[in-house]
Amino acid sequence: MVRFRLLLSLLCAALLLGANPPSPGVHDDLIGGDTLPQSLSEYGFFLDRAATQPAPGVVPYRLNSPLFSDYAEKFRFAYVPQGKTVATDADGRLLFPVGSALIKSFGYRYEDQGMRLLETRVLLHRESGWVALPYVWNEDRSDAVLRRAGKRMDVNIVQPDGQAVAFSYAVPNQNQCKGCHALKGEITPIGPKLRNLDDGERLADWQQRGWFGDTVDAHEVMPDYADISEPVDYRARAYLDVNCGHCHNRAGPASNSGLYLTWEEADPVALGLYKRPVAAGRGSGGFEFAIEPGHPERSILINRMESTDPGVAMPELGRALVHGEGVDLIREWIAAMPGKAEAK
Repeated sequence: MVRFRLLLSLLCAALLLGANPPSPGVHDDLIGGDTLPQSLSEYGFFLDRAATQPAPGVVPYRLNSPLFSDYAEKFRFAYVPQGKTVATDADGRLLFPVGSALIKSFGYRYEDQGMRLLETRVLLHRESGWVALPYVWNEDRSDAVLRRAGKRMDVNIVQPDGQAVAFSYAVPNQNQCKGCHALKGEITPIGPKLRNLDDGERLADWQQRGWFGDTVDAHEVMPDYADISEPVDYRARAYLDVNCGHCHNRAGPASNSGLYLTWEEADPVALGLYKRPVAAGRGSGGFEFAIEPGHPERSILINRMESTDPGVAMPELGRALVHGEGVDLIREWIAAMPGKAEAK
């Protein structure tokens, strides 16, 4: 009887392992190679197929100020090959070594289903540069499969204000990734920067892992734009940096606009104050300036943030809904600016 029970236990264990085998570890050859894995599980980033338990060397992290993506929750992970280190540039961007990977899952939490992941985006640093790949989760949530052409999914959520809303969630196609991630024409990570990572713990953890070598460059810390204890101008600049600055910078896809919304931008006109649009169109809403200090209701920036019209809305990619809390923050910031009469 004892032997029978032992055999039964071993059989059950074998069946469980066959249904959900443990990851043997991260497959560096798939990150740095020239193939396109057809499923997320092939990389070995996670110990479980539900992508909740990162494999050794895959480190979860969060940003001080995250990009708004239609109220989706995001789960971020970074992987750096053993023995390699992360450098930084003059703007505090993290320069991950070849063989690194950034993994970001998007999903919504439902009372009856718990967390439902919709997609996982993977950035792989290969010798030829960064490669961006979108993976869409299948119906039984056992794995995510490569969808280079992207996908649209019907989603129903309840917004923070309690309003229920149904919309079409867009998983970007592989080419659309360049719309946000292109810097000087090449794909690059846009979220992890020194200023947007340091809450006093994350960079210390990464440094302890040896990712930064001996030291981390001095840097200014960007606040969480949702933290109302911070000054409104700091919060607004953080919001614009993470939601707009990846395109609206001097080397980004929107560099020809002359509107630069990064955290470090010091020129008030480049930041939008009394700046006229390069090309007036429907996006201007008939207003004169990107930002008219003291008058958010007459500022093009607000007009475009409040729109869901594909020809007007900003950002152009990555959102189908209006971020009400973000609009309120930028409204408050512009309203507090002294206009020309007040500034005299």
